[in-house]
Order: sequence, then structure tokens, then C-alpha cells
Amino acid sequence: REEDFEIIDRKQLPDAAELRSEGKLKPEEARWSAPILSLARKASENLALSYGSALKSASLAGLVSKPGGSDSPAKTSARCHAMEERANLMNMMKLSIKILIQSALSLGRTLDSDFPPLQQFFVVLEHCLKHGLKVKKTFIGQNKSFFGPLELVEKLCPEASDIATSVKNLPELKTAVGRGRAWLYLALMQKKLADYLKVLLDHKHLLSEFYEPDALMMEEEGAVIVGLLVGLNVIDANLCLKGEDLDSQVGVIDFSLYLKETQDSDGKQDGGITAVLDQKHYVEELNRHLSCTVADLQNKIDCLEKTNSKLQEELAAATDRIGSLQEEQQQLKQQNELIREQSEKSVEVTKEDTKVELDTYKQSRQGLDEMYSDVWKQLKEEKKIRLELEKELELQIGMKTEMEIAMKLLEKDTHEKQDTLVALRQQLEEVKAINLQMFHKSQNAECSLQQKTEAISSFEGKTDEMMSSMKQMEERLQLAEKARQAAEEHCTKMRQELAGRLDTCRQQMSQMDSKCSTLEKELKSEKEQRQTLQKELHQEKDATTLLKTELQQMEGLKKELRKLQDEKQQLEKVCEEQEQALQEMGLHLSQSKLKMEDIKEVNKALKGHTWLKDDEATHCKQCEKEFSISRRKHHCRNCGDIFCNTCSSNELALPSYPKPVRVCDTCHTLLLQRCSSNSS
Repeated sequence: REEDFEIIDRKQLPDAAELRSEGKLKPEEARWSAPILSLARKASENLALSYGSALKSASLAGLVSKPGGSDSPAKTSARCHAMEERANLMNMMKLSIKILIQSALSLGRTLDSDFPPLQQFFVVLEHCLKHGLKVKKTFIGQNKSFFGPLELVEKLCPEASDIATSVKNLPELKTAVGRGRAWLYLALMQKKLADYLKVLLDHKHLLSEFYEPDALMMEEEGAVIVGLLVGLNVIDANLCLKGEDLDSQVGVIDFSLYLKETQDSDGKQDGGITAVLDQKHYVEELNRHLSCTVADLQNKIDCLEKTNSKLQEELAAATDRIGSLQEEQQQLKQQNELIREQSEKSVEVTKEDTKVELDTYKQSRQGLDEMYSDVWKQLKEEKKIRLELEKELELQIGMKTEMEIAMKLLEKDTHEKQDTLVALRQQLEEVKAINLQMFHKSQNAECSLQQKTEAISSFEGKTDEMMSSMKQMEERLQLAEKARQAAEEHCTKMRQELAGRLDTCRQQMSQMDSKCSTLEKELKSEKEQRQTLQKELHQEKDATTLLKTELQQMEGLKKELRKLQDEKQQLEKVCEEQEQALQEMGLHLSQSKLKMEDIKEVNKALKGHTWLKDDEATHCKQCEKEFSISRRKHHCRNCGDIFCNTCSSNELALPSYPKPVRVCDTCHTLLLQRCSSNSS
């Protein structure tokens, strides 16, 4: 409402028909640039149609000051007034954008900050951003700047963070208005001004904090202005922010730039140059967008190929692991069967061995019992003989002299017998220790060895009885010694009588010695049998422990088999899922490859081929024959060069043309080769 506008003369405003005639291109240029510049032409026609209506509405609404005119009374409502303001500002923005694009294309270079249409564009854009701003009250006073909503772009779009940091780091800027102008300069240089403002319009709930509900940025006119700003991407601007006083600039619109000026004689040539530049910038923009899309698709294809290779490697590893696990499972089954057979065989062998050993042990026990019975009989006979000898000694005491020699011999024999008795005692003690060991070991044996323990206990009882009998023999020997001492007195008398009987006694003693030697041999054989039995018992215990460990190993192997089966099922599920994923990825890859081939063909059609003018070509490019009335010029629709009729007689369907068009011989062969390679 309080914006400043200036105009020189209202009569100099051009009509819409004149602007439309200026916007048209030459018919020769329109023929080859029609498929490329259709969008730009439509935009320029729309801007030209709104050119005259914008200035007329501005003059009617009071933006243009009439000389000597009086102010209109405020009869309309505030809403209608806001709508008129929005329409005026939108029309002014259309005019400023059109003048800026036309002047920049006619200039043909990068724009500086001193370029007047660019300065007026920023002034109009500043007025649009200020429309409907809410006034914020602070301690210093009221603040009304458009830099507040522009700061939201940094939060909504991370790409704009560089602009915000560079604006904040400029030391010359001290006010919010200067920072907002610097932000607009940098966004225009990046060719992302329209994108950033579109992000703001997509979040109108955040803009409601800064703008009134009927502001331009909150209504549909804001979206229209953002759409118009997309056309500024064809302009290259180089704006220097250092040394410019952006804080104190006055935002006044100069309408003299939008008035019609006298056209010079070189206007037609300028129009052709602007059309060529417009085509150039439009093609560059298309190439930029296509290159971006191609790069994105290539990145996606690379990612898909990497994931596909990783999945294939994982599949191969999983299949190898499954094969190895199956082989290990088969080996374990075979080992289990072998271990079972071996264990069964070993159990049968041990059972047979234990039976044989029990039979041998019983037989040996029977032989020992018989031997002990024979020994007892012999001892009884010896007792009887001793009694007879004592009676004879009592009767033959008188033969003392002859008996001394006999007694000496008897003493030697008794000493030898005592030595044998001591050896027998030691052997009996060893037998006792062995029996005790056998008793302790037989307690840990199986139930089948209980009979052995009973036999050993009976054997120990018999040995105790033998010990008691041996003690009695010792006592009797002591008595015999006493009798010998008594008999020494009478030995002189009995020497003569005992001379004949000594021989018989010696024979009997020799027989006793032989019997003792046989008994010792039998005891040694029994000891050896006991040792062999102990060794066999140890072997049996070791075999039982081995069998137990093998059973435990079998149980562990069964558990591992179960775990391996579970893992195998899980791996099979994972393999099925991965195969499904690979199939889906293959479908996506095939689709993306087809799209890439189409995009590459379109890009090749757009890149590198320039449309030659008829004036530039005087000879055929292939056969190099000069053109004449009979040999006419023909354009190749693929490469854009000029050929004669014989060198360009082929026709093919291109991506940019729906119907078959004329193509040169070289392009015809290349396109046929490409089609054959794609089909293969």
C-alpha cells in the first residue's frame, strides 16, 4: 500500500498485439527449433499477453501516478484491495522477468549487479516478498523484514546452508533487509531461487508466522511467481556482494524499462540472436537435467549390481556350506554306524572273555582246595610222626652221645625249615594284600563278578585257618626244643639206638623238602594267575570307560546332528528368500537397463549434433559434390548435416520423431547396428 512506483508517460505503453508480434520468431528458424523451443515460446506468449494488462491495471489501481489527479475514495473493502495488490505485483513480476530474459539473451554474456533490468527484478521481488508481512515488535521498535521467512529455507532444505553461512559471515551487512537481498543474489547465482521459494510455499503453516492470510506468498499468486522464476535458470549472473551497500538501497520500481522504445534497424538481427541464445540455454538446461537423471540411474544400477554380486557370493558360500555340512553329516552317520558295530563286537567279546575267565577261576579254585586238603592231610601225618618221635626220644634219652650229631643235623634242618616258614609267612602276607586289593576292586566290578568276591572271602578264611595251624606248629616246635634240651642229657644213651633211625628220618625230611618245593612252585603259579587276573580286570575297566566315553560322544554327535539339521533348514529358507530377491532384482535391472538405453538414445540425439543452415553448406558432406538446381540439399534428421539425395535416400524411425524420417547413409548403418546389438 505504501510502495513507491514511477512512470514517465502512460501513452507510451505497448499493446498486447505488438508484444506478441515481437515475441514471434522467423519462420525459417521456427522450422528446426520448433520441437525444442515450444515451451519457451508458450511462456513468452503468455508473458506478452499479460504485458499491457499489467500496466493498465497498475495505472487503474493507483500504482501509476496521474498528473493533477486526485486520490480515489476508499470505498472498496480491504479484501478487494489486497487482491488488486497481488494481481498488480504478479503482473509486474511477469514483466520484469520477461524484460530480464530478453535483455540478457540479447546481451549474450553473464550479468553484473549494475545491470538495470536485474536491479529492477530484485526490487519487484522484494516488494512481492514484503507484501502482507506481519510487523514484529521488539525492544527497539517495530521490525518488518522479509529475511525471517528466508531463514526457514536452511531448515527445510539442507542445500541452502551454504548461502545462510556466507550471508552471516559478510561484515558489511548490518540490517535484516541487507541480508535478505544478499540471500536473493546468492540464490540467483546458484540457479535455485525458484526451488528454494517452492520449498517455502510447500510449508505454508510455517509461513503463517510471518505473513498475513491474504499475503501474496500465502495465495495462489505466490505459486505462479515461483513457476515464472524457473525461466531464470537460463541466465548466468555474476554478482559481487563486496563493496555494495545493500542495507541503504531504495527499492523504487522504474517503469521506464517496461515502456516501448524505438527499434533500430538491427532489431531483426538481435531477435535472431536472442532466439539462438534462447535455444542454446534451453538445450543446456535439458542436457543438465538429463545428465542428472542419467547419473542417478547409473548410481542406482551400480548399487544394484554391487548388491547382486554380494547376494551371489553369499548364495555361493551358502551352497558350499550346505554341501560341506551334508558331507559331514554323511561321514558322521558312517562313523556312528562303525562305532556301533565296534561297540557291539567289543561288548560280545568282553562277555565271552569274562565267561571264560570265570570258568578258569572256578577250576583254579577247585585245584587250590584240593591242594589245601592234601597239605592238611600231610600236616596231620607229620603231627603223628612228631608224636611218635617224642615217645622215642623219651625212651632213648640214654643215647645222648649219638643223638648230639643227630641233634646238630636236626638243628640245621630246623633252621632251614624256619627260613622256609618265614618265606611262607611273607608269601601269605602278600597273598593277603593281593586278596584285599582284589576285594576292593571286585566291589566296583559288575554283578557278574560277585561270585569271585565270595570265593576270595572263602579263600581268605582258609588262609586264616592255615595261619592258625602254622601258629600251633610253632608252639609245638618250641615244645620240641624244650624236649630237645631235656633230651640232650639223655642223648649219650640214645646215640646207639638212634643211629639206625636217623637214616629213616633223613629220608622223611628229604620227602618233606620235596613237598615244600612243590608247594612253593604252586604258590608262584597262583601268584602269576592272580597278576594275570588283575591285568585282565584293569583292561576290562579301561574298556568300560572307553565304551562310556564313546556313548557320551555318540550323544554329543546326535545333538550336533540335530543342530546341523536345524541350521540346514534355516539356510534353505534363507536361500529361498535370497533367490526370490535375486529374481526381483533381475527384473528391476532389466527394466532399468531398458530405460537407460532409451535415455542414452535420446541424449545422443540431443548431444553433439548441430543443425546446419542451408547457406553454410555448398557441397555434400559425403560425396563432396556441389549443390545445384538438379542436386538439391537434404538435412539428415539424426546428425543435422546436409547431404544430396543419393547420400540421404534412407528413412528410419528416430526417438524424437514418431514417423520414419530422412537419414544419411552413415547414420543409417550406425542405427541399424545399434538396433541389431540391442535385439541380440
